Amino acid sequence: MDLYLSWVREQPLLSAALQFMLLGTLGELLPWWLGAKGGGRRWMPWKTRLLAGKLLAWALLGLLIKFGFTMMRGAQEGLVLHGLLPAACGTGLAGAFTLSVLTNLFFGPQMMAFHRLEDNWLQGEKGFAGIEKAWATLAWFWIPAHTLTFLLPKDAQIGLAALWSVVLGVILGLSTRR
Repeated sequence: MDLYLSWVREQPLLSAALQFMLLGTLGELLPWWLGAKGGGRRWMPWKTRLLAGKLLAWALLGLLIKFGFTMMRGAQEGLVLHGLLPAACGTGLAGAFTLSVLTNLFFGPQMMAFHRLEDNWLQGEKGFAGIEKAWATLAWFWIPAHTLTFLLPKDAQIGLAALWSVVLGVILGLSTRR
């Protein structure tokens, strides 16, 4: 764990990009693999070019999320400092919940819209098809998940956020199968 945390501290942007590249892509693949059992389909739902595009798209999202987390923490600290939020909203569980709500209200929708455009572009589609379902996850999944994430030391937060991508992918994949 020390080696991992040291790497994250020394390479914050590279580590964010790589963690999301691998785990975000895995979050898209796992539901496909779970649904592919016994169906005789290929092991990979995408051609090599699309897989490479998805890996790069997730790496870019990792960078955006790293910047977003940092910016939203600054916003939270500023709101507390200027008395716009109570001091309790800056520490502990209340602080983690506040940061999660701020992140998912003020950063999440734009990041998801960018991700939707990016994903649709890679697949030759236009627009924001499916964005409503993605935005709904902000309330029922991402606010609780990021509350737990923001309880961790800062160096561990991006890794857990990337891991949550896998969890959400599996949840959505299994719910779609039904």
